[in-house]
Amino acid sequence: MSDNNHLVYSTETGRIKAEPEKPSRPKGDGIVRIQRQTKGRKGKGVSLVTGLDLDDGALKLLAAELKKVCGCGGAVKDGVIEIQGDKRDALKAHLEKKGHIVKLAGG
Repeated sequence: MSDNNHLVYSTETGRIKAEPEKPSRPKGDGIVRIQRQTKGRKGKGVSLVTGLDLDDGALKLLAAELKKVCGCGGAVKDGVIEIQGDKRDALKAHLEKKGHIVKLAGG
């Protein structure tokens, strides 16, 4: 017998789909790190905020708040907040005001 014996259709409930697994991000050490990155962005710099142990919804809300504080655009990708431009000082001040431990990482 092979391992492919799983139910795909039931007359009671119809098509049965397996629950998609939520990708889990590794837990950080409680320190939020802000770094500047230009690699692969045609010379345009972005500030990366990593180490936040928040779920996706809360991360998007925080990203929107940080974008308003800095007055620029940004995105959330794979649990990392990207803010356009070199806004590390403004990001650090705002996150420390919210009670996070913040370090400036990289060059």
